[in-house]
Amino acid sequence: MVPKPIIVTTPSSASSASPRLPLLNISAVRTEEKVQTQTLRTTPTVTTTPSPPPTTTTQKAKPDPLNKNSPIPAARVDVTKRTEPSVPALIFNAFDDIINNFIDPPLKPSVDPRHVLSQNFAPVNELPPTDCELIQGSLPPCLDGAYIRNGPNPQFLPKGPYHLFDGDGMLHAIRISQGKATLCSRYVKTYKYKIENEAGFPLIPNVFSGFNTLIASAARGSLTAARVITGQYNPINGIGLANTSLALFGNRLFALGESDLPYEVKITANGDIQTLGRYDFNGKLSMSMTAHPKIDPESGECFAFRYGPVPPFLTYFRFDSNGMKQPDVPVFSMTRPSFLHDFAITKKYAVFADIQIGMNPLDMISGGSPVGSDPSKVSRIGILPRYAKDESAIKWFDVPGFNIIHAINAWDEEDGKTVSLVAPNILSVEHTMERMELVHAMVEKVRINLETGIVTRQPLSTRNLDFGVINPAFMAKKNRFVYAAIGDPMPKIAGVAKLDVEKGETVGCRMFGEGCYGGEPFFVAREGEGEEDDGYLVTYVHDEGKGESKFLVMDAKSPELDVVAAVKLPRRVPYGFHGLFVKESELRKVSV
Repeated sequence: MVPKPIIVTTPSSASSASPRLPLLNISAVRTEEKVQTQTLRTTPTVTTTPSPPPTTTTQKAKPDPLNKNSPIPAARVDVTKRTEPSVPALIFNAFDDIINNFIDPPLKPSVDPRHVLSQNFAPVNELPPTDCELIQGSLPPCLDGAYIRNGPNPQFLPKGPYHLFDGDGMLHAIRISQGKATLCSRYVKTYKYKIENEAGFPLIPNVFSGFNTLIASAARGSLTAARVITGQYNPINGIGLANTSLALFGNRLFALGESDLPYEVKITANGDIQTLGRYDFNGKLSMSMTAHPKIDPESGECFAFRYGPVPPFLTYFRFDSNGMKQPDVPVFSMTRPSFLHDFAITKKYAVFADIQIGMNPLDMISGGSPVGSDPSKVSRIGILPRYAKDESAIKWFDVPGFNIIHAINAWDEEDGKTVSLVAPNILSVEHTMERMELVHAMVEKVRINLETGIVTRQPLSTRNLDFGVINPAFMAKKNRFVYAAIGDPMPKIAGVAKLDVEKGETVGCRMFGEGCYGGEPFFVAREGEGEEDDGYLVTYVHDEGKGESKFLVMDAKSPELDVVAAVKLPRRVPYGFHGLFVKESELRKVSV
């Protein structure tokens, strides 16, 4: 039974962790690769010390202790020859150990690596392109291309506090051609990854877990400054992880993380993944951007933003269909720093949510995280014209208790004065950063009348749903169907639910089975003209009992989201964040 619609009338303020799991014996993960010498279309890298010439060795990949059955084929690993650590480096590492063991040990389960990296959250080594076995059905022709999923995979086993969001980005790509599949897993070769790989130990502190008290912040801040001063790394080159998502626009494929510039990557003809480098759009993007840009499928334009702890707390910008960045639009009417992870667009507007989660450095005094919830704050939705040159036309509307991390879609209603937004609303916002297993998100449809200020809210499902997706062809347009991941609890995904936005109810569902968990689904349309839900859902699913992972293809139109194909993967794929399917024709354009 779906709850009745809730009507909230608001005058327009148009101001133009869970119990500790058993200790898992995880060996240190450190896959070392030769630094890429190809630097096509990348920003210049500022180096502080010369790098020794790389040498290569060939070794066998170690078996995965969590995979009980699948053998791992021999893998070529390019190992960078390291120099002995300098005296300052040894001193700094000793100080780092003191911080991790005595000043700020990982006491909370949410930052204890033994808990965070347990089960299929444990990291894996890189995997070169490896053939996969089709164990059920057949792969539809429209899946010729590559499905790529991003996620955190720490290069080194953390010694101190570690949050799920802190891991180095690793891409898991399944390349499909004429019904056959190949899996490849590679780190995004960020500046952070490369300098730490060369050094043989972590250099840059964890952002989400390393600054949770004043004492810890002062200690790690001092250590960071000392490493920079002595030339161990240069923050000008970026400190991001590129571990969150992917985006394709301007004939370029990017791995994204909101703390840095995008990293350009490409999928080779044999299914391998290459990092081309950090990309600044010809010098026009000097700071970070969201990991959730929106691409209009009709115009080819990309819309994005960045947020931060200092004014302007929100900056909006866009890219034309050729990938050329347009001027920034700072939004000073957002008066406090907010955790603005995602947003939505319509054909006329950009839609932002100023939620109750924000950056609160003062909370560190009591031992809290610098990112936390503020129950006294009233959530707002901001509507800005899509092609605005400044913020003068933005309108803010109070929407109490509306807290979104992800947005699913938005569109302009036919009356010309109403904007509709569909997104999961987090009901237990205070647990978002530290107790994700207690988070419950309920998908809502919100209608905002831009003239009267009336906000109408309708729950579409009471289930715990997030990572909602649609047919990408309906981005920024009115759509009917939403496919969302079922938390059991979050961040584990037990299945997929299909919602009918028009009816306001669940019309399809598939659970992955006992002990089986997946990730965000992605919708791939069938070839030719068809209805909105005429296509397939793809995702990775892991069986924790067998220690095996599969690539699953489901019929998005059927009520039970029937499985039409399943591919057994040569080794497990850890749980992660967001994915993207790139058609074969688009892969060819990216490779040029």
